[in-house]
Amino acid sequence: MKRNAVAWAALVVSTAALVSSSGVLRPMPAAPKVPAKSQEVAEALSQAYESVAEFVKPSAVQISVKKKAAAGPDVRSFRFPMPGDPRNGPQGPGDMKDFEEMLKKFFGQGGVPRPNQFGGPGSGVGSGFVYDDQGHILTNFHVVNGADKIVVAFSDGVELPATVVGTDDKSDVAVIKVESTAYPALPRGDSSKVKVGDLVMAVGSPFELSQSVTTGIISATERNNVRINEYESFLQTDAAINPGNSGGPLVNMAGEVVGVNSAIVTGSRGNDGIGFAIPIDMAAEIADQLIKDGKVHRSRIGIVLAPLTPVLARQLGLGEDAKGILVGDVVPDSPAAKAGLKQGDVIVGFAGDKVDNLPNFRLKVASSPAGKEYALEYFRDGKRQTATIVPAPSEDVVFDVERQMKQGGEEGPAAREPEKSPVADYGLEVQPLTSELAESLGLPKDSKGLLVSAVKEESPAAVEGIRQGDVITKVVRDKTVQAVGDVKAFQELAAASDTLSFYVQSGDSPGRFVSLVKPEK
Repeated sequence: MKRNAVAWAALVVSTAALVSSSGVLRPMPAAPKVPAKSQEVAEALSQAYESVAEFVKPSAVQISVKKKAAAGPDVRSFRFPMPGDPRNGPQGPGDMKDFEEMLKKFFGQGGVPRPNQFGGPGSGVGSGFVYDDQGHILTNFHVVNGADKIVVAFSDGVELPATVVGTDDKSDVAVIKVESTAYPALPRGDSSKVKVGDLVMAVGSPFELSQSVTTGIISATERNNVRINEYESFLQTDAAINPGNSGGPLVNMAGEVVGVNSAIVTGSRGNDGIGFAIPIDMAAEIADQLIKDGKVHRSRIGIVLAPLTPVLARQLGLGEDAKGILVGDVVPDSPAAKAGLKQGDVIVGFAGDKVDNLPNFRLKVASSPAGKEYALEYFRDGKRQTATIVPAPSEDVVFDVERQMKQGGEEGPAAREPEKSPVADYGLEVQPLTSELAESLGLPKDSKGLLVSAVKEESPAAVEGIRQGDVITKVVRDKTVQAVGDVKAFQELAAASDTLSFYVQSGDSPGRFVSLVKPEK
């Protein structure tokens, strides 16, 4: 009897456990109660994504290349090093030197980010999209650069050989062509109207996975200090862009292309949520010129540009919050010279637009048709003035630094054991610049100024990147830019000033304005 009782008890416990574990006795969680309106919105958004992806599909292509040398085109990726934030360019003492070293360390010589590579030797995969009804396909320069063979694959499985129509390394834009007009061109959006927060979709072939779609928003516009291309004004997006996405379209929710995916910031080879696309307005302007002429026409006005720092603005008689671009130097007989511009002028307007950003100003001038008159506004001696300027073809305006190579090397001034005249508290020593010294440094023989014969380590001059062999040609005195004068005049100006601002140039680089702050004693 006891045995039966124990058996029955065990049976009851086992059954209860079984029922409990099967969920009969455990309440099931209810489905989330999503308001009907929210469900409708979510469903509508999902359908919108589906429609855009389906619409773009026939126009998005995969580009495979073969090269004699081992190289694989994909998205340009680069890393920003830790603190110091060089992303916005040199902004404080010593930043220029540190930034240059960072570029060499992370990007290689020349400061140009290296495209990541994958696939076999001499092969790679990128992306692109049908640009017009003539078989032209828009992509990146770095996707097809150096390609011996290009094959374009469409969404229906058709593969066609392609030829290069034209490329532009300065903007990373390229146009190739296939002998087929069966595929629709993507409608072009207006990238000038793109706003931060707009929904976008990136389409391409990341890691050779064709027709991949990612979504996100526009994170920023007019990113012109990324320093990837010579001419840039990127759209930034958090839509995932990975190796192989280069050249693919970034489209809005109307299926219109607003950008050409080009680069990423990454700590590895993959996406970290920061991608860059060339605005379609800029890319299309370049593509149209490549299709028509096989090259890009750009203009110059013949100015060495320099950022306007608060210190320089104050010393030139402007407010510290003044915005503009400082004229560092003017090329003789250039459009700027003919318009009457001088070193030390501060440009604040061009073609009816405000000028407060150096990269944007360069881009606007470069894209302005040569031979056309434009109004240019600037400050001189604290007074606002206006001039008419006519940009010239870039090949007709050549800077000295492009014309000359530095000669004599580092041993020129040092070998002469010059008499060194210290400049009070600023950590540099100067001597008169002779015609022989100028010529040995790769400068015009008739250059006037003072040669920097020595720089003290960790001094204000060293922190600002002043080097032995640099030449000081102008100083900021009495709110104007003036000739530097002789050694004695320069020493007297330095002794009487808490901030010493001057224009310095080297034979191997453009000149620039610098401001040295006298250290507190």
